[in-house]
Amino acid sequence: MTSNGTSYTLALGGVHHADGYISTGHAHTPRRLVGGAAATLRGLGLLVLALLAALALASSARAQAPVFLGAADDFGVLGASTVTNTGLTEVTGDVGVSPGTAVTGFPPGIVNGTIYSAGAVAAQAQADLTAAYNDAEGRACQVDLTGQDLGGMTLTDGVYCFSSSVGLTGTLTLDAQGDPNAVFIFQIGSTLTTASASSVNLINGAQSCMVVWQVGSSATLGTTTAFSGNVLALTSNTATTGVTVDGRLLAQNGAVTLDSNTVTRAQCAAVPVVSVPVSVVPPSVPVVPPSVPVVPTSVPVVPASVPVLPVFLPVSVPVSAATSSGTANDEAGPIVNVHGAPGASCVPGDFRLRILVRDASGIRRVDVFLDGRLVERSTRRQFYVWIRAERLLAGRHTLRVGAHDREGNQTVQTRGFTRCNRPVSPPFTG
Repeated sequence: MTSNGTSYTLALGGVHHADGYISTGHAHTPRRLVGGAAATLRGLGLLVLALLAALALASSARAQAPVFLGAADDFGVLGASTVTNTGLTEVTGDVGVSPGTAVTGFPPGIVNGTIYSAGAVAAQAQADLTAAYNDAEGRACQVDLTGQDLGGMTLTDGVYCFSSSVGLTGTLTLDAQGDPNAVFIFQIGSTLTTASASSVNLINGAQSCMVVWQVGSSATLGTTTAFSGNVLALTSNTATTGVTVDGRLLAQNGAVTLDSNTVTRAQCAAVPVVSVPVSVVPPSVPVVPPSVPVVPTSVPVVPASVPVLPVFLPVSVPVSAATSSGTANDEAGPIVNVHGAPGASCVPGDFRLRILVRDASGIRRVDVFLDGRLVERSTRRQFYVWIRAERLLAGRHTLRVGAHDREGNQTVQTRGFTRCNRPVSPPFTG
């Protein structure tokens, strides 16, 4: 800067601009100052928008769909050659083996489920396990951690790969960052081994049902390890003394060996239903403005983008027959109610079903099929499923819901709907 008004340097946003003054004889007026500041602010705004777009793209690229386990979802432990237990192991979920037939050590072990020694159920679970393993193995690697021990790491959702073996010494933390649908996939070329007293810690909404360990040979969990996730081993799984597993131990070609363990089949938490109770408002409570919609009791709040469609398939299942002693026999299928399915008019796009199932003996599983293709399987009494009608061809389509209880009874319902013709874009006229 000079005192005679001939030059001035302005530092704005880390960039220096040299500008002159217009001398009027009375006051010195800066030239291009306002315009330069506005241009700089516009540049900063564009930079912020670019960064936000990059973050959104990175987040979208990182997001993964869950690995679908099919019939293997019912199992806490599944082996191919044998399942062998020593000591007081407790498994919550089914235990099975196929094509082998040997399941030993139960008792003294306890199974809170059903034991399947070969047979169609275990064979189907093995087939679905193979499909799930191939799915997990085929995901694109997002972070290569080859040669690193997982102990002490904190990881967010994504696909992590290891070209050979991997170890866990200490604590691995999986952070869902508030997203209960966050998926963690670990692709391991050969072995997975944990040291004694190691653990997998889930925080900020992470769910063990969304954690998959695809192991290229065998997994060995060290004594008193607290493990989370579904272990899909190509060969075998070994849980040494005192190991606890919040997930599954599934072996595709070999054995599962247990020793005084606790294995709890991981289940994803149900989507909460938001309801607003209807009650008399005291005079002292201000009246809700007319612009705020009143939501009926027990009706879930559906986002505006989700089409609200009529309820279908309310079912009245005959009451189970009673014996002469007055004890009820569960000979009827589950009671099924499905809300949100399409009515008579055609469907313009995706929609969401809310499925509620109840049965006296308990629910084994509920399958939802679209045109004969399984799109959802759940063991929950209430859950949601998206029907991706946007991707369907125009015309008639069929939904089928099959609910199975623990006594072997089944309720199957079907309903057709029509996908609207897609709008035809007008010709380009320039």
